[in-house]
Amino acid sequence: MAASIPVPFDVKLMNVTATLVYALFALVLLAAGAWWVLRQPFFPLAGIKVDGEVTHNNAVTLRANVAPQLAGNFFTVDLARARVAFEAVPWVRKAVVRREFPNKLRATLTEHVPVAHWGDEAQSRLINGFGEVFEANVAEVDDSLPRLDGPTEQSGQVLGMYRVLQPLFAPYELSLDALTLSSRGSWRAVLDTGAAIELGRGRSEEVAARTQRFLVTVAPVARQYGRTVASVEGADLRHNEGYALRLRGVTTVVTDPKKK
Repeated sequence: MAASIPVPFDVKLMNVTATLVYALFALVLLAAGAWWVLRQPFFPLAGIKVDGEVTHNNAVTLRANVAPQLAGNFFTVDLARARVAFEAVPWVRKAVVRREFPNKLRATLTEHVPVAHWGDEAQSRLINGFGEVFEANVAEVDDSLPRLDGPTEQSGQVLGMYRVLQPLFAPYELSLDALTLSSRGSWRAVLDTGAAIELGRGRSEEVAARTQRFLVTVAPVARQYGRTVASVEGADLRHNEGYALRLRGVTTVVTDPKKK
């Protein structure tokens, strides 16, 4: 019986290499074919479903705004582009877009919830509870919302200060109608009585302390002049040892009683 002759190593290597090359070539052809098939108009998008927290938009309007911006079929449509298109619609804060087999897209939307007007009254901007400024039809918003203003990049800080100060006024039956942060970092508040209060600069706790001192002392001071808190037209809390107070028909400078 003849002994088998071992296959040389270089021959084995060539056979393995050839097999791998053929396999790789077949995979490339298969992938190319699959990609070609998927790009054909065999899998058109049949519709877009919209759900989620939608109160300021309706599904018909949303689809009409977004559909013209989408290209491709069910498999090739760019979901990231679809998300951006939905989030460009007024009131939409966030969109999650996914494919829904066999031929639809589903968009789950979250709308902005306004907590205040933002900026000048001539502008149609609002701010949500996350401190994000957005544009929308302000006619759809409650007129009783306060107005905040300041550098847009500091909108979150302005909202945070409002949330610190508003509870301080509530026990005195006063409310913040407006709060502004100037470009130089100074705060100014306008109350529902129309009084303008210059709060000055500083960290939130410093501004809150000055505000609290003002609220504790302003009623007794006003009574000395036969006035009430509602008679306050303006106050300047930027003085080191007190504040300047303007009452209807009276102007005075009040010294902080704790400094006496």
